[in-house]
Amino acid sequence: MFCFQCQETAKNQGCTVRGVCGKPESTAALQDLLIYLCKGISVFGEKLREKGVVDREAGRFITKALFVTITNAAWDDLSITEWIREGLKVRDVVAKRAGGAAGPLPDCATWEGTSGEDILAKAMSDEVRITAADDEDVRSLRELLIIGCKGIAAYAEHAEVLGFEKDDIYGSLMESLASTTRDLPVDEMVDLVMKAGETAVKSMALLDEANTSTYGNPEMTEVNLGVRNNPGILISGHDLKDMEELLEQTEGTGVDVYTHGEMLPANYYPAFKKYGHFVGNYGGSWWHQNEEFESFQGPVLLTTNCLVPVKKGNTYLDRLFTTGVVSYPGARYIPARPKGGKKDFSSLVEAAKKCAPPKEIEKGKIVGGFAHAQVMALADKIVEAVKSGAIKRFVVMAGCDGRFNSRDYYTEVAKNLPKDTVILTAGCAKYRYNKLDLGDIGGIPRVLDAGQCNDSYSLAIIALKLKEAFGLADINELPISYDIAWYEQKAVAVLLALLSLGVQGIRLGPTLPAFLSPNVAKVLVDKFDIKPIGTVEGDIAAMMAGK
Repeated sequence: MFCFQCQETAKNQGCTVRGVCGKPESTAALQDLLIYLCKGISVFGEKLREKGVVDREAGRFITKALFVTITNAAWDDLSITEWIREGLKVRDVVAKRAGGAAGPLPDCATWEGTSGEDILAKAMSDEVRITAADDEDVRSLRELLIIGCKGIAAYAEHAEVLGFEKDDIYGSLMESLASTTRDLPVDEMVDLVMKAGETAVKSMALLDEANTSTYGNPEMTEVNLGVRNNPGILISGHDLKDMEELLEQTEGTGVDVYTHGEMLPANYYPAFKKYGHFVGNYGGSWWHQNEEFESFQGPVLLTTNCLVPVKKGNTYLDRLFTTGVVSYPGARYIPARPKGGKKDFSSLVEAAKKCAPPKEIEKGKIVGGFAHAQVMALADKIVEAVKSGAIKRFVVMAGCDGRFNSRDYYTEVAKNLPKDTVILTAGCAKYRYNKLDLGDIGGIPRVLDAGQCNDSYSLAIIALKLKEAFGLADINELPISYDIAWYEQKAVAVLLALLSLGVQGIRLGPTLPAFLSPNVAKVLVDKFDIKPIGTVEGDIAAMMAGK
């Protein structure tokens, strides 16, 4: 295997025997083959686009299939194999619609094999690896493009579940994937990466529209961290449609519902506040789940990525449920909702009724819900605080959390920032500091949590609105610094989105991505002033000086 798509990859170079995440070689290889097939589908999808047609069914499959390959999503080889078989069917349909071959086709567009043996043999072959490119810069740009597409696909998939789609997002994904089958000049590949950034903005904007039009604008909310004495279900991941249907189906059953990890922001949406059995949030970010899922004692539902292997000795596997793109050997799977229908969560409810209530691991409350609509409602107050000098600077500390001790950097930055700074956050990176007592500035909390990682879009909107409010010509003239933590592929899509919006001077850590070759990294540094994180003291001093 060779995998270097996440921040924790071995020695910041690549995992070659087993993923640091726990992913075995066979699983990594099957995921590579699924991406390979998505490229083949995209080759024919591009031919259709030349005729003015975007195949939505192919686009939907690609978004789901790429989501399957995101870090900590799919762990079950049999499930991934079924995705591959489905991909072969989708490719055949798109090829037929496109009129078949018109010249030589790459292997990803022609390979056939439906038996388990054929699929595994192909998955283990050299040609499906990203390392098949001899040129280091070409390989780097292809990987950057594919990883960005994975993040875009995840956000587009969430929007599609709620009935929101855009053909140009599907078309852009197919263009990007198909481009990796051709030998293109580096400049053209860089242009495609930047175009992916524009598509990332569109996908996050579409998901923001889908979420807010369906569930209302997130609003400032105190979220309970304690537990009650009823049995409970813990829901983790990102899928708000699953959240809605779970709350509907648990109402009146005597079973409480708690959020975990990236599902915390569900507490901020008005549509979910009507449920009296929606208790609050339990625990922290994804990498604590072996302890927190164990102590919860009730069923746990994973709706998207952020599932880690069950530690030996833990007992929660028999109450672990997955759905959507998530799979895990031994866990129970909740099938997709039938067309026009809803997922059936009755098995979770029945399992919960037989379980003890959650063990309390903390008490108190945290405040969140500061997506763009809520912050704009406070705009006059914020602008006045900046003009008066009460707020000297905003620091965007969005992105991902992770296991390595190097991420203590973000906690220490939050603790040591001057008291006239405000932290803007989104994603699970917030768990490094959202439970600290950092106070407020004139009633404005010093940590403004916009929501999930996709809600980093809100932070961009806030910056653009503040630029207007201050009458500035350039977003980089604002008193805002960017100190971003990344772990997986959605964070890369967010990074490309910020670059496409013209944001300069982003600090990125704990390390720069291993898939950036020295030359590609230099392009990003020279063009966008991207920089690695340094020391806590040095970075705070530089940010406060606007550097």
